[in-house]
Amino acid sequence: MKAVQKRMAAVSAAAAIALGTIAAMPASAIEKDLVLFSSEAEKCTITDGGTATDKVYNDEYPGFTGDGFVWAGNAGGFSFDVDLKEGAMYEVTVRSYSYLGDRLQNLAIDGEVVATVNFQQSSKWEDISFGSFYIPEGKHTIEVGASGSWGFMLYDSVQFGYAKMPKMEIKPTPCDKKATAETKALMQYLTSVYGKQVLAGQQEIYGSGHDGNYEYEFDYLSDTTGKLPAVRGFDMMNYNPLYGWDDNSTERIIDWTTNKNGIATACWHLNVPIDFENYTLGDEVDWKDCTYKNYQASNGTFNTEKILDKTSKERQYFDAAVKLLAEQFLRVQEAGAPIIFRPLHEAQGNYGRYGDGTAWFWWGDRGPEVYKELWKLLYTELTETYGVHNLIWEQNLYEMDNSIEWYPGAEYVDIIAYDKYEGSPTRWETDPATSVFLKLVGYSDDTKMVALAECDKIPEITKIRNEGAWWLYVCPWYDDYITSESNNTKALLKEFYNSDLVLTLDEMPKDLYSADPVDGTDSKTTTTTTVTTTTATETTSSEGSSNLMRGDVNLDKIVDVKDAVMLARMVGGDITVSVKADGEKNADMNNDGKHTPEDLTILMRTLAHLI
Repeated sequence: MKAVQKRMAAVSAAAAIALGTIAAMPASAIEKDLVLFSSEAEKCTITDGGTATDKVYNDEYPGFTGDGFVWAGNAGGFSFDVDLKEGAMYEVTVRSYSYLGDRLQNLAIDGEVVATVNFQQSSKWEDISFGSFYIPEGKHTIEVGASGSWGFMLYDSVQFGYAKMPKMEIKPTPCDKKATAETKALMQYLTSVYGKQVLAGQQEIYGSGHDGNYEYEFDYLSDTTGKLPAVRGFDMMNYNPLYGWDDNSTERIIDWTTNKNGIATACWHLNVPIDFENYTLGDEVDWKDCTYKNYQASNGTFNTEKILDKTSKERQYFDAAVKLLAEQFLRVQEAGAPIIFRPLHEAQGNYGRYGDGTAWFWWGDRGPEVYKELWKLLYTELTETYGVHNLIWEQNLYEMDNSIEWYPGAEYVDIIAYDKYEGSPTRWETDPATSVFLKLVGYSDDTKMVALAECDKIPEITKIRNEGAWWLYVCPWYDDYITSESNNTKALLKEFYNSDLVLTLDEMPKDLYSADPVDGTDSKTTTTTTVTTTTATETTSSEGSSNLMRGDVNLDKIVDVKDAVMLARMVGGDITVSVKADGEKNADMNNDGKHTPEDLTILMRTLAHLI
């Protein structure tokens, strides 16, 4: 039994380390004019396991307000009722004291756990936020320290009120000071609709996909919804020094913007030779011998860091690729069209998400410092060397605590973007990923627009409105990502495309690219509130079987604290815990065929992304 206890202690330590990197930070109390309910915890309804007191045994914890505090022992906490006059985003903040180490505590609304927050060990009373949630009009019960909490927590007081949301009032000035008139006009329009409406977008297939039918996704959307997206996504992948051929992406960009009055966005899956060490500059290389993956996955010899050395072969290759890209962008510029350019995208990948996580692409595989210099180099080469000034610069970032390390600075970025796919790591379904949206807004202190540059499932527009997750545009990837009913039902697409909150191609203003554009568009008007934030959602990863969902140890189709408790018992050697075969597979978070403290660490980090 002592051996089991020792193993359980090791598991707890591993969990504490994992959570310590993503723990809830002390927060300010809710602003006075937003507070709807405020109370001493001991005046609320104390739940089973909680006790109103002014000391724990003989230990005193000075600094509390009122007559005392609520002591949650093995379990318990307190609850209170609210009667809301409107559906909106609300925040719950408690003044607490985590006196016995790091403790996971749950918040429930009407009996459903909506947040799990790690309260780090403290030596004083602190204000901690459980986050913000959409709650509909009517009567509701809010429970602090709900079922599944770790207990051993002191609660002094609670505040409940409207969540304070970013203003999303962005200056329409591009980061490129020499931006063309058309680029400035587009920037003006984008900032005028941001925070009020969402632009519908769609990525086209690249290369020779769909047998060269680049309208496949757009015909599907037109047939399904009667509309076309305002934003069309392109890929400049085929303009490269290796196997490149002209797939007429440039012509389609010019046609979409100048003839159809749409908005173009472009990424750049730039390939490099896998065997770069033996590659001779200027040689053609078959596509199967190229890669845009990281060197760890491709076993390639291209060293991204050497691009920063002007004398290196890597730099010469990169310069040749940038020259080809610039030639195409200059053609678009001469046609009077701007592009939302999203280069070097998804750079962080899994770097920092778990112990040995790596970037997905070569441009991120040497870490954030090299990546930022690479971004700045590309920006400088295109703008200063080649005079490309028709770009609105968009950068992918992620929601991890260290993601800000990849941000090159406000002077190099116009839009911050997120790519949302189910199970990477969160399973959002049709929720708008509000917690991620707000985190990305915070990276620039609400000075940059935030877009959903890629996704599989489109968020429900009513949830976007209710939760204030006003992504600038929503752009699903091509093929089954948009056409499969398992990703986007036709009913969802019809509702999204025909909503007054969503802007489509037919609603773009005629003066979209004029030098002196009219602010916004009069085709649709909306009223928005300023009180919104995040909801908690499940985090899983599909593994193929209907029961295989990474982290779902108890096979209830939800990944939550109960799964973490079961995994902790498994790792600790608790022979009384009963887990089915699929549950054991789901518990193997790092796919190494074992159940170790590292699996628990990964699961705890995944859960914390719901906060």
